[in-house]
Amino acid sequence: MNSDILKSTQSLTTAEDMRNQTKLIMQPYANWEQYLTPAPLSIAILGELVFISSSTDFSINKNPPKDGYKFIKYPDSFRACLMQVCNSGWWAFNEAHKSMDQIRLHTAQVPDYMKTAVNILFKGNDEVVKAHLPDQLNNIRLIADECLELSDVAEKRFTDVINIIQELLEACMNAEHFYGEEMAAIKKKIEEGKLREQSALETKKRSEKAMSAMEKELDQAHESYKKALDSLPNGWEMIGMDFVSGITQGVTVMINGMTSMISQPAQLMCSAKKQISDAMSCIDDQKRDMVDEINVYSKSAEILNCAQNIRQLMNVKGKEKDIDWTNLYDQKNKTTKTDFVAEQFGRISETLKSIPDCPAKKQAHELCKQGKKICNTLAKYAPDGKCDKDKSTEIIKEVSDLIKSARSFDSKSKDITNSPAISQKPPMMSKEENKSENMSPSQRATDNARFAIEQSRAQLNKTRETYEKCVENLEKNQKELTDILVSMRNCELNKIDFKTTIEMLVKGMDAMGRVKEQWEKMVHFFQMVSNIVKTSLSKTLTNFVSASEKTQALSYNAKLFSKDLLYTQASQACNIASLVHMISGTYTDVSNKYLMDRVSSLGKLMAMDKSKPEFENERKQLQNSCDEAQKGILRLVLKNKEEYDQKSTARLERVDRELLAILPAAPPEEIKSIQEDVQAGFNEEEAYY
Repeated sequence: MNSDILKSTQSLTTAEDMRNQTKLIMQPYANWEQYLTPAPLSIAILGELVFISSSTDFSINKNPPKDGYKFIKYPDSFRACLMQVCNSGWWAFNEAHKSMDQIRLHTAQVPDYMKTAVNILFKGNDEVVKAHLPDQLNNIRLIADECLELSDVAEKRFTDVINIIQELLEACMNAEHFYGEEMAAIKKKIEEGKLREQSALETKKRSEKAMSAMEKELDQAHESYKKALDSLPNGWEMIGMDFVSGITQGVTVMINGMTSMISQPAQLMCSAKKQISDAMSCIDDQKRDMVDEINVYSKSAEILNCAQNIRQLMNVKGKEKDIDWTNLYDQKNKTTKTDFVAEQFGRISETLKSIPDCPAKKQAHELCKQGKKICNTLAKYAPDGKCDKDKSTEIIKEVSDLIKSARSFDSKSKDITNSPAISQKPPMMSKEENKSENMSPSQRATDNARFAIEQSRAQLNKTRETYEKCVENLEKNQKELTDILVSMRNCELNKIDFKTTIEMLVKGMDAMGRVKEQWEKMVHFFQMVSNIVKTSLSKTLTNFVSASEKTQALSYNAKLFSKDLLYTQASQACNIASLVHMISGTYTDVSNKYLMDRVSSLGKLMAMDKSKPEFENERKQLQNSCDEAQKGILRLVLKNKEEYDQKSTARLERVDRELLAILPAAPPEEIKSIQEDVQAGFNEEEAYY
């Protein structure tokens, strides 16, 4: 039964499956078609500003800043300033299209480099790995660095547009072109723009901290492996591999968590009508350190493994449900077998000490403390093998409660970090487990499979709900955007006053801000991929080269662990690149269908003589085509949502067909208990993002 479960799990977690699973889990947060709904509005607004610039001109240079203007080139002409906004907007959308198309082509190459790297890693000897693996990993890093540069340039273009609009509004305010409530409203909008910039800086700081935390986690993975294996009793190889599996899962969770942190839509950008107090609240919420919490959640698999190993070593059986004290105590070495588990709880607790206090850390510490306490209690009674029935029952219940809490904590970890519930075992570990005759007991493998199935179901259902809410919000925002386009289409030159112009500038700044936010994410994505590969090359590959064989001569030794860790890192980098490939494909599709013709029309409009009738025709065509683009993007959103539902349903059906179907029937109360543990993690309300 155990080997069947192992084979089914492996078939569900191929490299391609994990790439697709990452895309499924992240899609509600990374679906660019949704965030591009303001793009046609941005272009339409720029077109209107070209139209408006043909009206009366005036100077905004009455009270210039002491050091002069940083972004406005022609403060003596409001008309020229409007054309500068339009020109920079035109360049931003052109740059974005070109950059994203190149990113799409670059990221398409990553899976091939990954395949070559895997072949070298697992089929070549040590010399071949040392000689050729760095080249393949460097190919992935070079793609990441090139895409990082492309993203950075595009993001800066949108920043330029926003800076020009913001400075233009400030200049108008200083020139006393606003009065009373109008002045207050514009001040509020400028303040919101500055808060957005502050939010972006906070995100950048968190991203830099995330890179540092990942590097530390990878260093720690080697140290944890060494400590766990150094204290491993003879003949305990499979239990040792359980702990090592927890360590590699921790690396995966850490990287997934950081990817998720970047993918999550910033609350500040969700509504163009945010009040300043709300905006400040969003900024304060973002200051809460998610990197530290993700770091803690990366320990969840290790904690759960420890809790399960206590129950396995206690070997509770028989009608009386008593602890197998004879099996629990090693007479030869005069030690209780759970001493090793207690050491692992202690090691995890020690790693948590360096992480700043947060709710997740408190919970993880409590689990480790409880686990260590149970191990100490067992160590007290094991040498004599005597313990009254009531005490045994109490210990068994404590272990059961610990496992329930650890399962809920692991489910919360999967929820917060968006890590796949059915995780991939690295190839060398998987190979060792396949050939080992001393696999972990069938009952534990079955329990873990049921738990993973329920986690998958809860995770995909929650992700589906999130996607549903995203689409609902989009449809609400769509009406607002459509109303703006309709009102703009009805504007006539003699009806446009200064107030109307300023309203359009403010709306343009909002819309550009939403598009720019996505480019900030792309920058962070590629920083991550590049950082993962650099860490792989500088740390893990070095450890692989210098790994010494353990005196115990374990079949799964330090070299194989380093190989698996290299695979895990390269695989995660590939998953992120695959996610970005999906995003870039969507962007390019939307841009080709709905943006670039409008951008070209904008360029044509800027070059035309505004006094000729052709100008008015071109303006109306641009208005109508932007209106149609809004509807087209909505159709694409709904189509993608339908495809997403089909894919997530197909994934759950495949899990049921290939894994659930081979498991033995379980009592209803056991299934209910697992479902409750999972839901406790996925339903716990904590605003981490």
